[in-house]
Amino acid sequence: MDQTTLLLFIAATFVVAGFVKGVIGLGLPTIAVGILGVVMAPAQAAALLVIPNLVTNSWQLSGPKLKAIALRLWPMLAGTCLGTWAGAGLLEKAKDGSATLWLGVALVLYALVGLKAAKLRVPAAHEAWLGPVVGVLTGVSTAATGVFVLPAVPYLQALGFEKEELVQALGLSFIVSTVALAFGLIGAGALDWTIAGASLLALLPALAGMGVGQAIRQRISAATFKLCFFAGLLALGCYLVLRAMG
Repeated sequence: MDQTTLLLFIAATFVVAGFVKGVIGLGLPTIAVGILGVVMAPAQAAALLVIPNLVTNSWQLSGPKLKAIALRLWPMLAGTCLGTWAGAGLLEKAKDGSATLWLGVALVLYALVGLKAAKLRVPAAHEAWLGPVVGVLTGVSTAATGVFVLPAVPYLQALGFEKEELVQALGLSFIVSTVALAFGLIGAGALDWTIAGASLLALLPALAGMGVGQAIRQRISAATFKLCFFAGLLALGCYLVLRAMG
């Protein structure tokens, strides 16, 4: 793939990922790392996502209950940071395709959870110990795959947040995961000023796609779109698993 084609492929990927983010409020790193993993190492893809992740998730933080949500989630968020830093370098060191394999597995699991639409609930009494465990597991998953949806997203959905509170909680979790991963990538040598500049440029197509997605969200059934999204995610995850195993 020549340089021009690669740049167009990357731009198109961020448009699609931003579009998904605009429609359902999450999925930017999942889609982008999954697709970019076809043409580059997962560490490179994750590094390109740093600035788009930070900016596109910032809008989700606005609201009167952010402080209360942060106080409730800080054990999970602290665990996420520890898990990510403990696994720092996994993306960069996995030259045998294992990172792609685990990324595929993560996408498949996430898609199955989404398709099942399971109504999980976490009793308040269990949050004190379960939050840090979920955080550490999410951090290690983030360090190994560049995707930070598992198991954090199902856990947050199981806490019983109202719609707007859940949006804030997801945004906060994603931002903390992005910052923790960025430090890990810097330490592993996968993120430098050159990559940061490319990440800044990737923000433009991501915002364009997100804007279109937000507009379309008002016109289509969210349930129908989610079904298509998770089915596509399942297919992508299966492809990455088969490619890594082949």
